[in-house]
Amino acid sequence: MVFERVILIDARNHLLGRLASTIAKALLSGQRVVVVRCEEINISGSFYRNKLKYLKYLRLRCNVKPSRGPFHFRAPSKMLLRVVRGMIPHKSVRGAEAMKRLKVFEGVPPPYDQMKRMVIPAALRVIRLRPGRKFCRLGRIAHEVGWKYQDVVSTLEEKRKAKALVYYENKKKILRRKAAAEKREAGTLAPLNQQIAQFGH
Repeated sequence: MVFERVILIDARNHLLGRLASTIAKALLSGQRVVVVRCEEINISGSFYRNKLKYLKYLRLRCNVKPSRGPFHFRAPSKMLLRVVRGMIPHKSVRGAEAMKRLKVFEGVPPPYDQMKRMVIPAALRVIRLRPGRKFCRLGRIAHEVGWKYQDVVSTLEEKRKAKALVYYENKKKILRRKAAAEKREAGTLAPLNQQIAQFGH
């Protein structure tokens, strides 16, 4: 990855492990990473199989004092955080600092809804998983094991998408008007454009 101020990743339809390994590598190299739409992450394998795996994980605890851990996160964003943490030496100072550079969210909260989001081709399910293979959504597993905000997040996402659609339609109108104006005034603008081109613009 090219070093940027912050990398904003849209996690929709990415495979969990492949996404996490790419994020871990970026964090250790000093990059700030923000991941949105964690509830839409995919896991290879059937839903039933993955749910059984998670239920087995929920049974792991300290018999003497369960409050010592391990702590079983129910939110999809926290599940991703834990997977990434397993790929980082988080008990060292370097690893702890790397983890501080990561932010994870369900849905797309402001101000990230107005920023350009990127995908990671090496982690996309449509590229990496063979067609016909079973997969499931992380949000569904989280909901089944105790995450309470699936409906809230889906409602907020619908509102965000409706708002974004209105903005996009207005943007298209403005671009059409601009193109029409440029075509109409092409003769007037031609000598000016030549002068501007001389200065390398």
